[in-house]
Amino acid sequence: MPVAVDTQGKIAILKMSNPPDSYLDEALVADLDRAFRRVEEDDGIKVAVITGAGPESFILHYNLRHVEETTRQLVGKASQFGEHRHIPERRIDILFRRLESSPKITICAIGGTALGGAAELALACDFRLMQRGDFLIGVPEIRIGMLPGAGGTQRLTRAVGVARALDLILHGKRLSPDAALAAGLLHEVTDGPVLERAIERARDLCKLPAMALGHVKRLVYAANEQPLYQALDLERSLFVQLMANEEALEMVSALNARNGDFRNVD
Repeated sequence: MPVAVDTQGKIAILKMSNPPDSYLDEALVADLDRAFRRVEEDDGIKVAVITGAGPESFILHYNLRHVEETTRQLVGKASQFGEHRHIPERRIDILFRRLESSPKITICAIGGTALGGAAELALACDFRLMQRGDFLIGVPEIRIGMLPGAGGTQRLTRAVGVARALDLILHGKRLSPDAALAAGLLHEVTDGPVLERAIERARDLCKLPAMALGHVKRLVYAANEQPLYQALDLERSLFVQLMANEEALEMVSALNARNGDFRNVD
């Protein structure tokens, strides 16, 4: 199977493999979509880690032969397309939107090079960790006359800001892990195996209440998607919903029973 799922307690590890070239393609996208749907349906899972199958691997980029085939079919039909022509979501778009909107926390553990569609997959995850090494990450599509069309222009801009996104996308830059960290594209670069560090982060997150994790994720993304007054209204609603939850009552009561000091919260 292109995507193998390994469950460790409340953590699901989705390991992608597509030999011999490690390209992203429709079949791998479909299998990753099916695997993540199963994760979403499992109430026992809080965090999903998406990574490559090997210790130093990831998905390289989208299969450019497939891109060429589609481009050949479309050439000569440019007059039928444009900014006013609605293009329905593809499965890759639906998958990336599902990763982003799911109450499950997603961590992308990048143990190899991730360019184009592979970088866009990472951008659709909540956390991006990359192993230090002779690896690259970026969206170089402009170098073949295209643009990152699976959310790259939008998610990269939200991650690093307008000025830096323009620099990275318009120049088609491919960054080393440390340069990507400095640019704000990554959350962390590891010296050792990136999957081990991703699992450590996942375990820390799993100690926290699932409802609160999902609500915070939803609100943080809403900051980019909604006017401030609407996002604040949603924040108040979800805050009160958490206050009405027995788990929150138990946790705040336990802290107050000790000393009521936020500095000493577990």
